[in-house]
Amino acid sequence: MRNARNKKLAFFIGMILLMNQSVISQVSSEKLRKEQDRLENKISNTKSLLNKTKTNTEASLNELKIIDNQIKFREQLLSNFDNQIKGAEIQVSKKDLQIKQLHSKLKTLKIQYKKMLMYAYKHRNKYGKMMYIFAADNYYQALKRNKYLEKISAVQQKQFLIIRQHQGLIKEEISSIEKERQLKLAVLEEKKKEKDLILKDKEKQQQVYQNFKSKENELMTQLKEDERKKEVLKDKINAAIRKEIAEATIKAGKTAAEAKKKNEEIAAKKKAKKKETTTLKLEIKTETEEVQSETVSKKEETFTDTKESLALGKSFESNKGSLPWPVNKGTITEGFGKNAHPTLDNVFTNNSGIDISAPKSAQVRSVFEGEVTSVLNIPGAGKVVIIKHGNYRTVYTNLQNTYVTAGTKVTTKQAIGSLVVSQSSSVSVAHFEIHQVNGASVQCINPSLWVSH
Repeated sequence: MRNARNKKLAFFIGMILLMNQSVISQVSSEKLRKEQDRLENKISNTKSLLNKTKTNTEASLNELKIIDNQIKFREQLLSNFDNQIKGAEIQVSKKDLQIKQLHSKLKTLKIQYKKMLMYAYKHRNKYGKMMYIFAADNYYQALKRNKYLEKISAVQQKQFLIIRQHQGLIKEEISSIEKERQLKLAVLEEKKKEKDLILKDKEKQQQVYQNFKSKENELMTQLKEDERKKEVLKDKINAAIRKEIAEATIKAGKTAAEAKKKNEEIAAKKKAKKKETTTLKLEIKTETEEVQSETVSKKEETFTDTKESLALGKSFESNKGSLPWPVNKGTITEGFGKNAHPTLDNVFTNNSGIDISAPKSAQVRSVFEGEVTSVLNIPGAGKVVIIKHGNYRTVYTNLQNTYVTAGTKVTTKQAIGSLVVSQSSSVSVAHFEIHQVNGASVQCINPSLWVSH
């Protein structure tokens, strides 16, 4: 009896574990499908940009970078498909095991049920049941025998219901396993298509690459000019941010000086009015005013953001990793920091932000609410907009037109301008930077870690 109970307990524990594993696998499968959707969206963006560049007779370096991204995203999608197929195979194996266990248990239940039916058939005479009860030695024994017969009837009914339940579970598992197999076949088919597309992309990549390899001298000259423009842009942006900080510091200093002067006037009036009645209380009060006045004077040296500005900075910081992109659609064609040149060997470029290839003359938008502090016009970088978010600054360059001026309050995703239209390319490039202000120092930080992916 105890062994039978232990077997049942082990069976149900096994089923619970299998169900939990099934739930975990389902969550993992959903995560992979979401990742698939994200990658397919990126591929759609790069594909759209590449289609636009076909109108040009000559490919640009930017197109080569977009092709590189296209190949990278497709390879990531292939890896995603591999994981989905492995997941489907694991699910199929688990379902097979569950079906085998359910069949085994169902067989045992049917044998037990058959034995009970045979016993019930042999003792089907209702008078036999009555005689069994009346043959009891006493009233209490008769009650026990009656309860025993009722329990047998209940067990029979329960066994019947369990058999039906197991039959239903087997049907569900078979249906589920068929869905997993169909998913696996569909993913395998998508994988084949992606492999073919990767090969086509690589062929195009090689064609563009070879075209640029024959123009290395021109590329080196252009690269030096681009790097010079980057340095000019960097200096202008830093100068604009530092100028804004300096002006704010002077403004804060003036406010502090005015407050100090006012306190001194009040103190002088109180001193003249109450000159004759010098008490301990008045002395303490005067000393307190002098301390406050000294404190105000010291504050002239350091600029501190207002409470509202500090709160905005904290809010901006809390949105790290989930800020919207500065353009609605696009692909990052040059990352933050050191980047290898796509065609020149052992040649690297430095980037203070990220470059995003977007549709021609695309709208540029603020990634967070704030206040426009500067709108600059820099040769080689188009128009530049700097927006303050507490102790953070976002910088948007390569703009053809701007819709804001210094002092404009902007909201998240508000359009602030449109990108420069290049005659030699069918796409526009948005250059985006994030700076953190800490006292008098300004630091460039990686925007890729702040925008959503």
